[in-house]
Amino acid sequence: MPLEGHYARQTTPLYKLSPRETRAALIALLVTVVAMLAVVFVTVGDSNPPTPMGCIHAETAGIVGAETISGCGAEAAAKCTHAARFDSPQAHTVVAECERQGVKF
Repeated sequence: MPLEGHYARQTTPLYKLSPRETRAALIALLVTVVAMLAVVFVTVGDSNPPTPMGCIHAETAGIVGAETISGCGAEAAAKCTHAARFDSPQAHTVVAECERQGVKF
């Protein structure tokens, strides 16, 4: 339990910052805020555009984690044909993506 006067001693700063140190801290803070805002504004765009028709982009549950299955044209048709032969949740996800994107298989 703190004794009388200990709180004041513990919360008193060691010394008052000089104007130069205060200015340096404010400049560092300003640079940090500007850098953070720049990162936010640079990354605010649409980084995940929609998949074009005839192409597939399915994210399914794999053995170790998420697995992305993607392809366009003949490659997409081959992947859809291969997935249609199986009866698993992963195959159903790929086939549903193929049907949604209008891939003939």
